[in-house]
Amino acid sequence: MTAIACGGGTHWQQRADVVVIGTGVAGLAAALAAHRQGKRVVVLSKAPQQEGATATFYAQGGIAVVLPRTEDSIDAHVADTVGAGGGLCDPEVVYSIVADGYRAVTELVAAGAHFDESEPGQWALTREGGHSRRRIIHAGGDATGAEVQRALDRAAELLDIRRNHVALRVLRDDAGVTGVEVLGEDGLGIVHAPAVVVATGGLGHLFGATTNPDGSTGDGIALALWAGVPVSDIEFIQFHPTMLFDGHTGGRRPLITEAIRGEGATLVDNQGHSVTAGMHPMGDLAPRDVVAAAIDARLTETGDPCVYLDATGIAGFEERFPTVTAACRAAGIDPTSERIPVVPGAHYSCGGVLTDAYGRTELPGLYAAGEVARTGMHGANRLASNSLLEGLVVGGRAGREAASHAASTGPTRGELTDRPDYHALGRAELQQGMSRHASVVRDAAGLRRLDDLLGTTRRRNPATRAGFEDIALTVTAQAVASAALARNESRGCHHRGDHPESVDTEARSTVVRLVGGSAVVEAPAAVA
Repeated sequence: MTAIACGGGTHWQQRADVVVIGTGVAGLAAALAAHRQGKRVVVLSKAPQQEGATATFYAQGGIAVVLPRTEDSIDAHVADTVGAGGGLCDPEVVYSIVADGYRAVTELVAAGAHFDESEPGQWALTREGGHSRRRIIHAGGDATGAEVQRALDRAAELLDIRRNHVALRVLRDDAGVTGVEVLGEDGLGIVHAPAVVVATGGLGHLFGATTNPDGSTGDGIALALWAGVPVSDIEFIQFHPTMLFDGHTGGRRPLITEAIRGEGATLVDNQGHSVTAGMHPMGDLAPRDVVAAAIDARLTETGDPCVYLDATGIAGFEERFPTVTAACRAAGIDPTSERIPVVPGAHYSCGGVLTDAYGRTELPGLYAAGEVARTGMHGANRLASNSLLEGLVVGGRAGREAASHAASTGPTRGELTDRPDYHALGRAELQQGMSRHASVVRDAAGLRRLDDLLGTTRRRNPATRAGFEDIALTVTAQAVASAALARNESRGCHHRGDHPESVDTEARSTVVRLVGGSAVVEAPAAVA
């Protein structure tokens, strides 16, 4: 590591072929893929430790994958995914990712992952909302994410992973990416690299309560926008229908996997009446946006603080769902004999940095994978358990593409030009505004109030992780608010109370860029 004078300050500098930002499923899949191509890879993680730092770790349900020699088919999985996506999926991208799923999972197994078996040598399959088949493989009952993370962490022990390192900026010139500006334990620095993979996860902490870990603050969205790269479909934020309601109103809250409904649990209100009856032919197993909206409507109607998931009829519940059982009992609830109180919670960003099926953005050398990316896989609403699938497939592809780009480009030198004009709103105020005006159901009046609030920012210096996160959250919130206000319809997990119907002419993706420091929605193009 060498110290250099840059822009009036002292910066350390290092070189790599590929920099990966993030250590969840997509980030480590990308880093390992690039490493296998013989490239020097530096992985940045802003967390001080790995366990519990990624959304991957908390994923309960499983991985949606079509297994050979079963009654399932790639076409059926594609149809279910496109059906859930509200007309905004790219069918070719969906097919590409789904068809590559089994290969990616077997590669993960070769790295040491173990999945539950129904009998020796045969993976157990379950079904979740929106799926027409049992195609969800799982581990530890409801601890699939923890097993995926464990296997990837073990494989990644040979990688150069820098913890407590915050990626502040993707550096670029007219030809493409040149490196990353980083805030590390030794202060500000630059990692010079011709290829960068952004795999920072989601943006759940835009809201007061979320299933996401603390680091899900929209960092990758902000990094891309500052680099001049667009984001797309960012208004489609999935609220998981069943987040545990335990009296706490802020921070990360436990997820209650919908695999429980796949095994027969039912959603009822305080009077024991079905929440989803008459809302969708699939009832409690309808896509997440439908179920979340049904719960929100029932709570608005009754004034109750929560609805309930009745899983008391599931035999062997504790063995099948040990993670959920532990979370419930920590809240004083016995799920084997009591109904589980639940509410919708901010869970997953269906949109993100605009990429193709290989993680490539419009900026040469910049790639994005996982929840931070918008590949066209999820459209307006992600199908359950497609996230780990996409992270494995596209993460690996992005890593290989980044390695190839680095080989063809050669070394670069990142130069520190003027920083973006960093502004931020206080986090509590931002989360309150987003929770009130951009949650499960939105309307124009509320979104305009939110837009006004987001215009009252103060200049901030990203001198700490928290300071940078507040800036990233503010930029991301501005993009979400602009896109949500521009979409005058309800589609997928974007519900407008003042425009409750879908409009055929609005079946197109929004594209947002940063123009003069403001999030601006471009004239959208119709989805083919």
